[in-house]
Amino acid sequence: MILKAENIQLNVEVVSRDEAIDRAGEVLVQEGYVKQDYLEKMHAREALTSTYMGNLLAIPHGTEDARDEVIESGLSILLLDEKVQWDGNDVQVVIGIAGKDGEHLEILSKIAIACSEEENVHALLQSKSAEDVLNFFSEVNE
Repeated sequence: MILKAENIQLNVEVVSRDEAIDRAGEVLVQEGYVKQDYLEKMHAREALTSTYMGNLLAIPHGTEDARDEVIESGLSILLLDEKVQWDGNDVQVVIGIAGKDGEHLEILSKIAIACSEEENVHALLQSKSAEDVLNFFSEVNE
């Protein structure tokens, strides 16, 4: 399953963009979606181009050549306690993505639609449980 309760962390405290990327990547590693080296590729992607998407959302993911590090498609979702600076923008929702065989493009579009309205993102940030987050992103799992 691309997204399950174990992939979701609420009230996460991080002090930087890089720490947020590490946390999102660690969840992907722990849940068996990617190999440890994928984290390095997530930072490399960020160095190439920011994964900040607007509306307090960032979607860090690996570079094109990170395919070999992906075991299966998956997501990690971090809802941050406080906003963190992401290339000069405020971010409070961090969604790590690992996509197998181009699947991540479809996943990305579903997330983008779900988070395209600022009020939706604010509603997501009010989540009290992983279950609330799963309900918000129910379409992504289909």
